[in-house]
Amino acid sequence: VQLQASGGGLVQAGESLRLTCVASRINFGASVMEWYRRAPGEVREWVATIGKGGGTMYTDFAEGRFTISRDNAKNTVYLEMNSLKPKDTAVYYCKTIQSGEGYWGQGTLVTVSS
Repeated sequence: VQLQASGGGLVQAGESLRLTCVASRINFGASVMEWYRRAPGEVREWVATIGKGGGTMYTDFAEGRFTISRDNAKNTVYLEMNSLKPKDTAVYYCKTIQSGEGYWGQGTLVTVSS
Protein backbone atom coordinates (compact mmCIF):
# COMPACT_ATOMS: atom_id res chain seq x y z
CA VAL A 1 0.00 0.00 0.00
CA GLN A 2 1.31 3.43 -0.93
CA LEU A 3 -0.26 6.79 -0.22
CA GLN A 4 1.35 9.91 -1.67
CA ALA A 5 0.06 13.19 -0.29
CA SER A 6 0.78 16.59 -1.80
CA GLY A 7 -0.60 20.08 -2.13
CA GLY A 8 0.50 21.65 1.12
CA GLY A 9 2.16 25.02 1.30
CA LEU A 10 2.22 28.44 2.88
CA VAL A 11 -0.94 30.52 2.60
CA GLN A 12 -2.46 33.49 4.33
CA ALA A 13 -5.47 33.31 6.58
CA GLY A 14 -8.68 33.19 4.58
CA GLU A 15 -7.11 31.53 1.57
CA SER A 16 -7.69 28.02 0.23
CA LEU A 17 -5.68 24.93 -0.54
CA ARG A 18 -6.47 21.58 -2.08
CA LEU A 19 -4.61 18.55 -0.83
CA THR A 20 -4.24 15.44 -2.96
CA CYS A 21 -3.52 11.86 -1.96
CA VAL A 22 -2.81 9.27 -4.62
CA ALA A 23 -3.14 5.66 -3.56
CA SER A 24 -1.56 2.64 -5.15
CA ARG A 25 -1.55 -1.11 -4.58
CA ILE A 26 -5.07 -1.08 -3.14
CA ASN A 27 -8.56 -1.60 -4.46
CA PHE A 28 -9.20 2.10 -4.20
CA GLY A 29 -12.85 2.05 -5.18
CA ALA A 30 -13.59 -0.34 -2.32
CA SER A 31 -11.59 1.62 0.26
CA VAL A 32 -12.61 4.12 2.88
CA MET A 33 -10.21 7.08 2.78
CA GLU A 34 -9.50 9.59 5.50
CA TRP A 35 -7.56 12.74 6.24
CA TYR A 36 -5.90 13.46 9.56
CA ARG A 37 -3.66 16.24 10.74
CA ARG A 38 -1.07 16.90 13.41
CA ALA A 39 -0.45 20.44 14.55
CA PRO A 40 2.89 21.40 16.11
CA GLY A 41 3.10 19.97 19.61
CA GLU A 42 -0.26 18.25 19.31
CA VAL A 43 -1.46 14.70 18.74
CA ARG A 44 -2.71 13.61 15.36
CA GLU A 45 -6.44 14.22 14.94
CA TRP A 46 -9.06 13.06 12.50
CA VAL A 47 -10.30 15.57 9.91
CA ALA A 48 -12.63 13.84 7.45
CA THR A 49 -13.68 10.49 6.01
CA ILE A 50 -15.12 9.50 2.66
CA GLY A 51 -16.74 6.12 2.22
CA LYS A 52 -16.77 3.79 -0.74
CA GLY A 53 -20.05 5.23 -1.93
CA GLY A 54 -18.95 8.83 -1.46
CA GLY A 55 -20.60 9.47 1.87
CA THR A 56 -18.62 11.95 3.97
CA MET A 57 -18.07 12.81 7.62
CA TYR A 58 -16.19 15.73 9.13
CA THR A 59 -14.87 16.76 12.46
CA ASP A 60 -16.38 19.92 13.94
CA PHE A 61 -13.57 22.25 12.88
CA ALA A 62 -13.73 21.01 9.28
CA GLU A 63 -17.49 21.06 8.85
CA GLY A 64 -18.48 23.82 6.45
CA ARG A 65 -14.92 24.78 5.51
CA PHE A 66 -13.33 21.56 4.26
CA THR A 67 -14.58 19.17 1.58
CA ILE A 68 -13.32 15.64 1.09
CA SER A 69 -13.88 14.03 -2.29
CA ARG A 70 -12.57 11.17 -4.35
CA ASP A 71 -11.88 10.24 -7.95
CA ASN A 72 -11.86 6.47 -8.22
CA ALA A 73 -10.59 6.58 -11.80
CA LYS A 74 -7.45 8.33 -10.55
CA ASN A 75 -7.11 6.47 -7.21
CA THR A 76 -7.12 9.89 -5.61
CA VAL A 77 -8.72 11.50 -2.59
CA TYR A 78 -8.81 15.26 -2.14
CA LEU A 79 -9.24 17.66 0.73
CA GLU A 80 -10.40 21.11 -0.32
CA MET A 81 -9.77 23.56 2.51
CA ASN A 82 -11.33 27.00 2.48
CA SER A 83 -11.23 29.96 4.85
CA LEU A 84 -8.02 28.66 6.35
CA LYS A 85 -7.01 29.85 9.80
CA PRO A 86 -3.61 29.92 11.51
CA LYS A 87 -4.78 27.10 13.79
CA ASP A 88 -5.17 24.92 10.70
CA THR A 89 -1.38 24.87 10.46
CA ALA A 90 -0.41 21.20 10.59
CA VAL A 91 0.97 18.26 8.70
CA TYR A 92 -1.95 16.63 6.90
CA TYR A 93 -1.98 12.88 6.34
CA CYS A 94 -4.17 10.60 4.30
CA LYS A 95 -5.02 7.19 5.64
CA THR A 96 -6.70 4.00 4.58
CA ILE A 97 -7.44 0.76 6.36
CA GLN A 98 -6.75 -2.42 4.46
CA SER A 99 -7.52 -5.83 5.95
CA GLY A 100 -7.75 -4.27 9.38
CA GLU A 101 -4.42 -2.48 9.19
CA GLY A 102 -4.02 1.27 8.91
CA TYR A 103 -1.73 2.78 6.28
CA TRP A 104 -0.57 6.38 6.29
CA GLY A 105 0.83 8.69 3.68
CA GLN A 106 3.94 10.69 4.41
CA GLY A 107 2.07 13.91 5.15
CA THR A 108 2.04 17.32 3.56
CA LEU A 109 2.69 20.51 5.52
CA VAL A 110 0.12 23.28 5.54
CA THR A 111 1.17 26.59 7.08
CA VAL A 112 -1.35 29.38 7.48
CA SER A 113 -0.02 32.81 8.34
CA SER A 114 -2.09 35.51 10.02
